[in-house]
Amino acid sequence: MKKKIVFMVINMNVGGTEKALLNMIAEIPKDHYEITILMLEEYGGFLSSIPEDVHIEYVKGYKDIKDRLNKPLQKTAAELLKKGRIIKVIHTLSLHAVTKATSDRSAWFKHLLKDMPDLKNEYDVAIAYAGPMDFISYFVAKKIKAKKKIQWIHFDITKIGFNKNFANKTYSTFDKIFVVSKDGKNKVMSMLPTLKEKTEAFPNIMPKELVLKMADQGEGFKDEFKGIRILTVGRLSKEKGQDLVIPVLASLKENGYDVRWYCIGEGNARKEYEERIKEYGVEKEFILLGADPNPYPYMKQCDIYVQPSRHEGYCITLAEARCFDNPIVCTDFTGASEQILTGQNGLIVQFDESQMYQVIQKLLDDEKMRNKIKANLRKETVDIRNELEKLYKVADGI
Repeated sequence: MKKKIVFMVINMNVGGTEKALLNMIAEIPKDHYEITILMLEEYGGFLSSIPEDVHIEYVKGYKDIKDRLNKPLQKTAAELLKKGRIIKVIHTLSLHAVTKATSDRSAWFKHLLKDMPDLKNEYDVAIAYAGPMDFISYFVAKKIKAKKKIQWIHFDITKIGFNKNFANKTYSTFDKIFVVSKDGKNKVMSMLPTLKEKTEAFPNIMPKELVLKMADQGEGFKDEFKGIRILTVGRLSKEKGQDLVIPVLASLKENGYDVRWYCIGEGNARKEYEERIKEYGVEKEFILLGADPNPYPYMKQCDIYVQPSRHEGYCITLAEARCFDNPIVCTDFTGASEQILTGQNGLIVQFDESQMYQVIQKLLDDEKMRNKIKANLRKETVDIRNELEKLYKVADGI
């Protein structure tokens, strides 16, 4: 009989977490496991990429509580007061007091979900995959029936708004905590030492053959540019650090290098970046291509791949770039050194404009270094079996 596994996410937006999920479920044998993706919202550019044999479910009633979930409790209380709903005001303010005193929103989550029934289906394994995201962790812990439960952590918890008190209490109810890098795992254990025994590194799955196949299924660059193409893939946000490389490109241009920098991704920092691009006078050289669920043709065709993130949990786009043989430069975020060995398959720099410029300049000038990195990348192999066995061990140990 097949084991039933449910992965819970916010939506299927075009992002690293969602891509990592698609990569993993593509490798899970469907003759042994029945997969369900549970979403808060029916939204995202990756919706059409979910395999037909994967079940899709949505949290009914989420749209009715979404506004209250994301709004500060005191603001909700003020709105209720304007409507004259005094009893609800008192209740909301008491919940706010409890939340503030305990630094834990569990009481508010419980209130929001009080009229929402548990999921009808029972699973062998339920996974809070979009983590850390407190509401999803709470929902998996309290509203899903499953023999085993897993919390997944995709980000550097020291760089985001991580609620230690909530995590200590809620994560203790999970059977396993998977973190997408060894460095990230160490940070989790330092903040949640009592959960050390159930915390394990589980790097994102990267099926190299699939990536290479998809690289041949798209058109890639459409301009006729003959110079050096540099590529960055990631959401347009401060976290991903595209603002660092705009002045780097301006310096390369000023010093006579025939270079264009392309960015695949969309996000709330687009307007700010467009203004910064204009400020540095590189409107023709710094190209924002928007989101694309298949960035692999660009990764294959570019001359240099750069990941300038301020912080990451593992960085799946870096793993994707390693499937090709183009030189890679990345900043020293969590998990970077687990993928890149400086001078061998790429170069790691601090989040610093001067260092980034110097390294890219060296790559452009040093053909021997470029060829060495390209040769080493060609030799890399990806073994995903050991990682998947960690998941199977939880499911099959029931």
